[in-house]
Amino acid sequence: QVQLVESGGGLVQAGGSLRLSCATSGLTLRSYNVGWFRQAPGKAREFVAAITWAGTTTSYADSVKGRFTISRDNTKNMVYLQVNNLKSEDAAVYYCAAGAPTKSTVPGAYRYWGQGTQVTVSS
Repeated sequence: QVQLVESGGGLVQAGGSLRLSCATSGLTLRSYNVGWFRQAPGKAREFVAAITWAGTTTSYADSVKGRFTISRDNTKNMVYLQVNNLKSEDAAVYYCAAGAPTKSTVPGAYRYWGQGTQVTVSS
């Protein structure tokens, strides 16, 4: 059974930072392109960042460019999302996803999803 597990979320003040992690079981994550998405209450799930299986190419939503960094350590089968200078509008449940044929920005392109980790930003 394939599982993706996100961790690292929490409550942080505006301007603060977190490091989100995505771990897997039943899946060799280093073989897959991985994306991070987020969903705030009452809103659609939106693309945040993506990285190719080798880690050579990344892409970001315009709203997070310069503040968020996606990376991966294929020796540990892990993908990370460093989130800096958090704003109130970044508050959401953050999901990692794997299995898209490219570093897609479309949720439907990804086959595997985690349960999410909550990021809350206080002002």
